[in-house]
Amino acid sequence: MTAIPVTIGRRSLLSPAAGGTAVPAERVGRDVFAAGDAPADAPTGVGAPLVDTHGRVHRDLRISLTDRCSLRCTYCMPEQGNEWLARTSILTLDEIERIARVAAADGITTFRLTGGEPLLRADIVEVVRRLAAITGPTGAPVQIAMTTNGIRLPELLPGLIDAGLHRLNISIDTLQRDRFHELTRRDRLDDVLEGIAAAAASALRPLKLNAVAMRDVNDDELVELVEFAIAHDAQMRFIEQMPLDAGHTWDRSRMVTQDEILAALAERWTLAPVPGRGGAPAARWTLDGGPHSVGVIASVTAPFCGDCDRLRLTADGQLRNCLFSTTEYDVLPILRQAQGPVAGSVAEPVEASVDAGIDGMLRSCVRGKLPGHAINDPSFLQPARGMNAIGG
Repeated sequence: MTAIPVTIGRRSLLSPAAGGTAVPAERVGRDVFAAGDAPADAPTGVGAPLVDTHGRVHRDLRISLTDRCSLRCTYCMPEQGNEWLARTSILTLDEIERIARVAAADGITTFRLTGGEPLLRADIVEVVRRLAAITGPTGAPVQIAMTTNGIRLPELLPGLIDAGLHRLNISIDTLQRDRFHELTRRDRLDDVLEGIAAAAASALRPLKLNAVAMRDVNDDELVELVEFAIAHDAQMRFIEQMPLDAGHTWDRSRMVTQDEILAALAERWTLAPVPGRGGAPAARWTLDGGPHSVGVIASVTAPFCGDCDRLRLTADGQLRNCLFSTTEYDVLPILRQAQGPVAGSVAEPVEASVDAGIDGMLRSCVRGKLPGHAINDPSFLQPARGMNAIGG
């Protein structure tokens, strides 16, 4: 049997066998290319690189720790009526670590912790500590990054740094109190600013600040946000608004494009492109020759899919090969088969087969990755999940 992708938003486990039994974990890793549509020389087995059918090597895994958040940003989730993930479906610390160890053996070099808001997870410091202890095939340690709204950073940052956190991205869409309250539906701007100040006072670099550029909302603050970032020794990154809101109300005409962002900044600074972007989502420009720079993530008007090296893991154990994918790959049943004996045996644990199952699901996910997200194609379908449930 071959692992079959599941429809997002519903938990359909692995492909059922003829009798309705879930596919044993030990078979997933072995039979992942059984459908015959992968390249003849496709690598298999723990330790082989994660290469898709378009030749992209995957090195970045974004791990969502929760779908819950302390803010209610209008472009992400509704203020009320959210259907939260069941706590029993949330990956445990041990399960996250296990997936991460297999992914690192397969060549993943960076783990980015996201949410929702990752700092809401009670064991966040231990998550960082466990993941930071993982090494890749060469013995080099992995890199641990985090995207956060910054609200709990003043209290948690010392422990996170001690645990091994390497980099931080902090979201800040506006510096105006009333506008912040309207955008996030929470009066927490001072808390976010305190978090940014704490990060700026730390040794974590590069420090990046993220803002979603929105027409008639914060597009008059672009220069001010960059100046704020410079004052905090941070790089400002603007993000084109994407169709990832839970209410599916995205309107292309309301999106501020990369060209518009650069035009606004060019009235204040001389911009020069920074070469060597690689698989990074943000293209960068120096400001007046440097050392400061600004980044733009233009997923809509200037897609960078051809260099994408990222996979995603949702808080409830779904692997995704694209932020905009309508397909997910459920790794949770593989992990939890380790809690009991193999069907048909008396007491033989399945621990030895679980890593192969995780590896197989990673490869199924990579093999199913499309050339691009097709936002600009008439056939594009917005993912059923909102951004908070997918992971930033």
